[in-house]
Amino acid sequence: MRAWERRLQRRGVTFPCEGGIAIMVIETLLFTLARLPDRRPWMFVVLASALFFASSVGAQTVHVDITPTHAVKFDPDQALGGSMDILPTNQIDRVYSEAILKESLSAGWGPITYRQNTELTIAAWHWNSSGTWSDVAHQRGYFTGNAEPKEFLRHSYGYSLPHRGNTRSDAAQGKYSRLTDGDVATYWKSNPYLTKKFTGEEDSRNPQWVVIDLGTPQDIDAIRIAWANPFARKYAVQYWVGDDAFSKPTAGTWTLFPGGEVQDGKGGTAALRLADTPIKTRFVRIWMTQSSNTCDTHGSEDPRNCVGYAVNEIYAGNFTVGGEFIDAITHAPGQNQTVTTVSSTDPWHTTADLEPSRDQTGFDLFFTSGITNKLPAMIPVSLIYGTPEDSAAELAYIEKRGYPISYVEIGEEPDGKKTSPEDYGALYLQWATALHRVDPKLKLGGPIFEGVNEDIKIWPDAQGRTSWMGRFVDYLKERGRLQDLSFVSFEHYPFEPCEINWSDLYREADLVKHILKVWRDDGVPENVPLMNTESNVSWALTEPMTENFAALWLADSVGAFLSNGGSAYYHSPIQPEPLRSGCHGFSTYGNFVANEKLEVSQHTSQYFASQMINLEWVKHGAGVHELFPAEADVKDDAGHTLVSAYAVKRPGGEWSLMLINKDPSNAHAVTVEFADSNGKVAAHFRGPVSMVTFGAEQYVWRPEGPKSHADPDGPAMTSKINAASDGMFTLPKASVTVLRGRTKAD
Repeated sequence: MRAWERRLQRRGVTFPCEGGIAIMVIETLLFTLARLPDRRPWMFVVLASALFFASSVGAQTVHVDITPTHAVKFDPDQALGGSMDILPTNQIDRVYSEAILKESLSAGWGPITYRQNTELTIAAWHWNSSGTWSDVAHQRGYFTGNAEPKEFLRHSYGYSLPHRGNTRSDAAQGKYSRLTDGDVATYWKSNPYLTKKFTGEEDSRNPQWVVIDLGTPQDIDAIRIAWANPFARKYAVQYWVGDDAFSKPTAGTWTLFPGGEVQDGKGGTAALRLADTPIKTRFVRIWMTQSSNTCDTHGSEDPRNCVGYAVNEIYAGNFTVGGEFIDAITHAPGQNQTVTTVSSTDPWHTTADLEPSRDQTGFDLFFTSGITNKLPAMIPVSLIYGTPEDSAAELAYIEKRGYPISYVEIGEEPDGKKTSPEDYGALYLQWATALHRVDPKLKLGGPIFEGVNEDIKIWPDAQGRTSWMGRFVDYLKERGRLQDLSFVSFEHYPFEPCEINWSDLYREADLVKHILKVWRDDGVPENVPLMNTESNVSWALTEPMTENFAALWLADSVGAFLSNGGSAYYHSPIQPEPLRSGCHGFSTYGNFVANEKLEVSQHTSQYFASQMINLEWVKHGAGVHELFPAEADVKDDAGHTLVSAYAVKRPGGEWSLMLINKDPSNAHAVTVEFADSNGKVAAHFRGPVSMVTFGAEQYVWRPEGPKSHADPDGPAMTSKINAASDGMFTLPKASVTVLRGRTKAD
């Protein structure tokens, strides 16, 4: 910044970014004045005129459209909430202590959503440790929690699945697929609830599959499949032609090996010569459409043991000239095995499969602790690795306890588990039927997508459709069950953790607007609310989460979401967590700087942004607010919108305007105008205006490894001003500002 510009800014004079020509005029005049031997008063009149010209070029204005029909109505007690996720078992007592609960709620968020995490690790969830096994004698099989309230539920846990088929997941490195573990006594088995016995449709409507990822293209002309029971009578072995089969599912095709089709499989170990000459491919898929319906190793007493598909081990490679089979697969009981991904996994497990280190809060503790803010909570049921009977028991338990719930999310991130929309749809309808038997008024939804910025694309179906959401909606429509979808939920983690830079702030509002439009374009009806039920700057820990960047991001994200038709925005997480290393440096997902004992030493930028949103911009407990369209014409030379504006009319008529100045270097003076859709200026702020600002002057993150901290560390700056007739306000650099007051017509 130029020296004269700094001096003028200290006196309250600011210049728009578009005023480059005017600034050149001023610099030319200053240069001339400095060299004239006789500086007369008229010269300063010229300079003053130039200053006026500079300040008026590209006038910086915030326009609020007060047309009543353009307003979006929302209640903060339903629309702005936080989340509670799975916790390390040794932190449960601390997180739910009175002191930490008070801190957690002080950020101002209203309702809470309970996150279901066990499905991310390919585990079954025992929401109630008291319950019944399908195989009582051996304490194994399919578990149904007890629906009758008895002991106080303080803890709940996941149970790993012995018939797992995916190598990768969010679980520890010790978890792996049974398809390439080198042990012919173990096996993968598909989900029995995706078979005709439970869906009522032919198994071919929900084909099950295994994909082998060889890592790099390999010469393949043979496969050996050691089938377990039940085995596939009809299946096809295919290879992928194109880019990555999972990350670019529409940039390639699955092609049948010349010898890859089997119409009458006999089970056992089947060796197939797939081609006369090897075909180079990275991905091999086994596509199964008809089961033998023979019973697995767990016996015939439970029909779930006798449907679907099961495989002990898979070998793929080629034959030598001498007929010797050369296996290209690495068989190992760990993450160094050849990677496999499957369409589904049987939720069968045993009491010995308990994972005790990670705790899903028990429902009684959750609902009675105070964390719900005395508001109805969104709660989950397990689907991908659960049973409809267990989920129904869960809801029965909650209702018998009298705990208030708002919505029920079914499953967790099926896209991340590569679950097809048809498979998810088939399960969803079974769960909806079971849950509505408990209570027909329950509001059910999903699919709880991973945080994505674009439509989720998958391998084309027979009609060439590639949109996951589009096909899921079609699945419900075709069966006359779209009414069972009361809301659509997804997560929002927009930025690559190690590639974040300041300019990403300019993208956030458009990213939010775009993804909301995508779901509607995919066919989600306008009367089905869209909910962001989990969100943060990124899906992995990164230092910008604790920098001032995160405060501006959060305010803009919330405002853009509600402005573009989003129904509920849940920020994650609500409780403290320890400061730890991530991309770029030490950071935390949460609102607090805390140690391993969860002792809070400071608040993060997201905490202050949360308070700006919940305690300054809106008023929880007041009822329905109206959000009117607003925009600012403050742009930089690249065309980036530097100031976002979100105008709320609170109950009672007070206007509350949240302004985010994303310019990291400059303050901006803006005039706020309230006008109808015809563009005629109707009013400005008049009289007392509350101005609350949080930004670069109030908070700076100091990266010092484990001792990283903020200095200064807030709080927001609050002032009362008497609004001038021109309606002008100065927004500090890199800041979130909330203006609250009354307006008066000009």
